[in-house]
Amino acid sequence: MTKRELTRGEGRGKVSLSAQSIGDDIVVSIYNENGHIGAVAVAEYDHKEKRTSTSVITRLGHKDDAIAQKAAYLITRQTKKPSCVIAGVHLDDITQEEIQKCLENAESLIRDFLKGWK
Repeated sequence: MTKRELTRGEGRGKVSLSAQSIGDDIVVSIYNENGHIGAVAVAEYDHKEKRTSTSVITRLGHKDDAIAQKAAYLITRQTKKPSCVIAGVHLDDITQEEIQKCLENAESLIRDFLKGWK
């Protein structure tokens, strides 16, 4: 994989995913029009124990860890490769409905990315 770009949703719920390989590792960004570094998750697959471990760093006041952690875990669990996910989705005065839509679009992007993984 060289680089992949995917987008889901429209309006304030629109979320994008950008992914590329760095050696055998996978680096993914999940963001919207107000993209930023809200949280970073790194996942590693333990081939001996056959399990995935994820660590997350979240910036103060940000809640992007939910997206970053889930994405890194799912990507590494399926690919068995180390992954780093940078998530930054921000909307001023976001509603609960908009939060849900952004989370759904992010999950859809992750699933579509993994379907196309070679």
